[in-house]
Amino acid sequence: MIDKILAGDVAEAARLIRDLDDRRPTALAAVKQLFPHTGKAYVVGVTGNPGAGKSTLVDALIAHYRAAGETVGVIAIDPSSPFSGGALLGDRVRMQRHALDPGVFIRSLATRGHLGGLSRSTFDVASVLDAMGYSRILIETVGVGQDEVEVMKAAHTTVVVTVPGLGDDIQAIKAGILEIADVFVVNKAERDGSDRAVAELAMMLDLSAHGEWRPPIVKTSATTGAGLPEAVAALEAHGKHLRGSPEGARRREQRARSRLLALLEARFRAAVETTAPEPDGLEEATHAIVARREDPYAAAARLFERVVSRAETVRRA
Repeated sequence: MIDKILAGDVAEAARLIRDLDDRRPTALAAVKQLFPHTGKAYVVGVTGNPGAGKSTLVDALIAHYRAAGETVGVIAIDPSSPFSGGALLGDRVRMQRHALDPGVFIRSLATRGHLGGLSRSTFDVASVLDAMGYSRILIETVGVGQDEVEVMKAAHTTVVVTVPGLGDDIQAIKAGILEIADVFVVNKAERDGSDRAVAELAMMLDLSAHGEWRPPIVKTSATTGAGLPEAVAALEAHGKHLRGSPEGARRREQRARSRLLALLEARFRAAVETTAPEPDGLEEATHAIVARREDPYAAAARLFERVVSRAETVRRA
């Protein structure tokens, strides 16, 4: 399977991605073997307000990169169905014109309750696409709010998409979303108010702290293609900036640390949840907190010590 995926076998990769989303141990073992073959792709995260045209912009970026001879992998994060828990696949429908292109791989993932605008499998799926040889990987988040900024932990360059006419434009782009942007795209620029949106973004950038890289603001119309070359040029300029500055190395370390902490958090949570039905386990701690017999801090410390003690016993055995 590893050899087939490294050779670009789409069917084998699709099966692995499905198993990764289901968190099957064999799939996780496969990702470990693929990891040494990663690190070559340029990963772009696309986030922003619901209805800003992220999917249409991604579709246009795919067409541009393919015209330039690049291969493209797309991870489209969709909201989970409240009934089945699966993705609604709306993003994949919008990119249907690329479905038969052998140089494009599009995969929708359900959030499955994962916060931050991404899926729990996003990092692993990006690794698979990277190992397959896709030179550009686009990650489109669900419509996010002010503090759902996890995409910056997975992408080299983060694009924040907004549109004019949202009512309170400042409210739509402030706080965390403003701070994670490497490139701003004011989409649907044919609408009235696009110049005002650009001016307000520029004003907020003037008031905020940023290093050597000041995020450019690009007006686009994803439906007509206007401004798309400028948007791609801004992405490439940021990639070049990262390759030639200490910030690039710092961000690589941040991405590695974020992924490591996420894995540790997942493993610890799984370890705690296995104690749920046991005496003094998760369920008993929950009941004790509700009854005010124990405070949450003491309960968390107790469960943590229990997991650590079990791990030490296993190690000694």
